[in-house]
Amino acid sequence: MSAPAIRALLVDDEMLARLALRQALASHPDIAIVGECGNAAEAKQAIAALEPELIFLDIRMPGMDGFRLLHGLQRSALPMIVFATAYGQHALRAFDANAIDYLLKPIDQARFDQAMCRVRQHWQGLNVAPTAAATSYLQRISVPSGEHIRVIATADIDWIRADGNYVRIHAAGTSHLHREPLTGLLATLDPTRFLRIHRGIVVNVDRIAEVHPLFQGSAEVVLHDGTRLNLSRRFRASARHALGMS
Repeated sequence: MSAPAIRALLVDDEMLARLALRQALASHPDIAIVGECGNAAEAKQAIAALEPELIFLDIRMPGMDGFRLLHGLQRSALPMIVFATAYGQHALRAFDANAIDYLLKPIDQARFDQAMCRVRQHWQGLNVAPTAAATSYLQRISVPSGEHIRVIATADIDWIRADGNYVRIHAAGTSHLHREPLTGLLATLDPTRFLRIHRGIVVNVDRIAEVHPLFQGSAEVVLHDGTRLNLSRRFRASARHALGMS
């Protein structure tokens, strides 16, 4: 038996824009459109009545804009959000609103299909059976990337460095700025996989290739890609335990 379709609501004040979303969704039979709204006030009522699991949301609409609509919804019951807008300058705010993706009009089918892949990944993560202990830890992180949102699997992260109230996430040879303090992010990551080696550095233990002792109790961690990171004295004991060092 196939899984139930994801229930989607289209919210845009332009009828042609809603039609474009319908056409883009035609090749995604696992997404079921349950309603359309021409403004945020209508959408607020429709969300309460239809309980959609996914919302395609415009930003600039007459009256209440898309961000104000989200701000007024109950956070614990917030559906998955994909913004579809003609304006590229709101991507960071969309990220702050925990959007799955950020699409620019006119809708490009290939780019839309990428967004649907992210929606499905997020949906699968929400519906994983809660029996596995690993599900209590963060499996993916969404970060702003130009005019869209990039979803990074935590297993793909190499290392993380604190950057004020942000963190710089390094994965697959690229880095991404994530708007969250290191201590807050670390609390959501699997402690058997991520090791704090310095006050401002966390590393994926699977990426560690070597540890080089230095002077006065400090050391240097070398990753498989050649990255060298400082292992401070404060975290030397926890590193020994995590890495099976004598």
